[in-house]
Amino acid sequence: MEKKISRSEITRAAALIRAGELVAFPTETVYGLGANALDVAAIDKIYAAKGRPPGSPLIVHVSSIEMARGLVREWPERAEKLARTFWPGPLTLVLPKQPNVPDRLTAGLDTVGVRMPANPIAQELIREAGVPIAAPSANRFTELSPTTAQHVRDGLGDRVALVLDGGPSKVGIESTVLSIAGADAVLLRPGMVTRREIEAVIGPVQLLGSVTEGAHASPGLHRRHYSPKTPLILVEPGQLPSSGRGICLPMPADAREFAAVLYERLHEADNAGWDWIAIEQPPPGEEWSAIRDRLERAAAR
Repeated sequence: MEKKISRSEITRAAALIRAGELVAFPTETVYGLGANALDVAAIDKIYAAKGRPPGSPLIVHVSSIEMARGLVREWPERAEKLARTFWPGPLTLVLPKQPNVPDRLTAGLDTVGVRMPANPIAQELIREAGVPIAAPSANRFTELSPTTAQHVRDGLGDRVALVLDGGPSKVGIESTVLSIAGADAVLLRPGMVTRREIEAVIGPVQLLGSVTEGAHASPGLHRRHYSPKTPLILVEPGQLPSSGRGICLPMPADAREFAAVLYERLHEADNAGWDWIAIEQPPPGEEWSAIRDRLERAAAR
């Protein structure tokens, strides 16, 4: 259930952002670890708090299309169409960056990912801070993403100056990331805004090929990611590991309902002391592609 945040809490959080501190805040996808996206020292704090490698860029959260346009050199017609269709919402657009966007934020790449979150607390925080906010998931690198304020506190502790508690995230997994920096639109990371939905707005979308060494074009492309500490095993129906004590998590049959509870269920199981956690392979179909991506990376060892 969505919680209310007082005006004084927003004001305090915005002041911390402007002062170069870290603030964890809710979005509709997962909780973000926020800092001033134009402040290199603050960006460094994000990487240090997460233990994040320098080759993994950060997504910048904005409160308006105008703020997004101020961060990029180009804003083509397809960017406008996508923003008008899916923003605020869980779609990140990757475009050529302006010179004032720090290379540290973009892992040295000439592009930056921007999105307008749908969560009203996130929107109010960005407006009050008056700066775009860089915000990867508020967790240690490769570990389970947080969908509640308590997940953030458990994972990051005193590495963050303030945690805004807006209740559980509604979408539950990270945003779709789409590059429109070149001639072709390329899906870099699947999310709950699907390739089919994007193609209905701008036409053909290519899929990302193999990921090379060095800076990644998008967050979330490491082989192992989104992982509980307890080994996660993907299984066929009725086939469970024969050794140790474990749990097979019953999950909803609807893709959006599944995504909304996935990390919450994994956090709960991870804290229960099992030897393994099993989840049945999701069914085929594009609506399940983001969930398959998260589960396969979470199960990688």
